[in-house]
Amino acid sequence: MESSFHMSLPCLSVEDTKNFYTNNIGASIGRTSENWLDINLFNHQLTFIQAEKFNFNSPNYVFEGKLLPSFHFGVIIDVEKWGELYAKLNHLNLKVVTQTTFLKDKIGEHLSFFIKDPNDYMLEFKSFKDSKEIFNI
Repeated sequence: MESSFHMSLPCLSVEDTKNFYTNNIGASIGRTSENWLDINLFNHQLTFIQAEKFNFNSPNYVFEGKLLPSFHFGVIIDVEKWGELYAKLNHLNLKVVTQTTFLKDKIGEHLSFFIKDPNDYMLEFKSFKDSKEIFNI
């Protein structure tokens, strides 16, 4: 069995979160209840539990001259799926931020973009030029 990650996060609205991840990202829904839901995000399990807004004290950092959210999570996908998702989100007029190539011509070169979900979490989608370099230093 391949390993998948599980992450549990608070959300403001189960219904808004469900709609965003299914209708915009194309993820599927797993188990749900009135106060929580599981989302299958590229075979990784995200659990959202209805709660109050979560806040962070240090929301940003700078990498290669770009201001990025220090708290974010994401998925590494192949370049074709990355391009399809990027085009879809732009077509839906959703605010996609920081679409760029990081580490250009260096080990770990990758395309990246961020999008904010309805709970103000930043979700990153990456596609590495060479998948063997995901963990290389």
